[in-house]
Amino acid sequence: MKRIGILGGTFNPLHIGHLAIAEVAQEQMGLDKVIFVPSYLPPHKRIANLAPADDRLEMIRISIRKNPKFDVSDFEVQRGGKSYSIETVRYFQKEFPEARLFFIVGGDSAAFLHTWKNVDEILKIVSFVVVNRPGHDECEASIPHHSVILPGIDISSSYVRRRLTQGKSIKYLVPDEVLRYIEQHKLYLKE
Repeated sequence: MKRIGILGGTFNPLHIGHLAIAEVAQEQMGLDKVIFVPSYLPPHKRIANLAPADDRLEMIRISIRKNPKFDVSDFEVQRGGKSYSIETVRYFQKEFPEARLFFIVGGDSAAFLHTWKNVDEILKIVSFVVVNRPGHDECEASIPHHSVILPGIDISSSYVRRRLTQGKSIKYLVPDEVLRYIEQHKLYLKE
């Protein structure tokens, strides 16, 4: 039975922390594939300076193209509107009816999983994988989950955007391809 990981988020922009989370979850959980799923609009937070969904999707594509274990889905982008995980997991259940699905989240989100729309149904479709992040104890999750340890990478998309608006370098915080894409498309110039 195939084991498929789903990694959702705004990816505004994708950074090395996202890639490290996907890689460590793939290895530690024995996943055949990790699918990045950028949201069109996040339901739980308002993000200043949200890059267009097509740009966020393309930044993921160019970053993962050399990793055969990674893929990207435009499901939420094509659907538009607010992106709720229940619709996404239902979609992947239909796409991979014979696979075991794992929904990968950061430790910072773990404490709020019980508040997600239709979380009881989500739990019937997927197993949660909580990847620790510095400053968040993985035991904060109040629902059943697998724990994955990612030591020492404390980076966020908001930190990357803040550095950009301050005119500071983001080299080594994002893949080189993403840095070039941001520069070429003049993304995140003002907050």
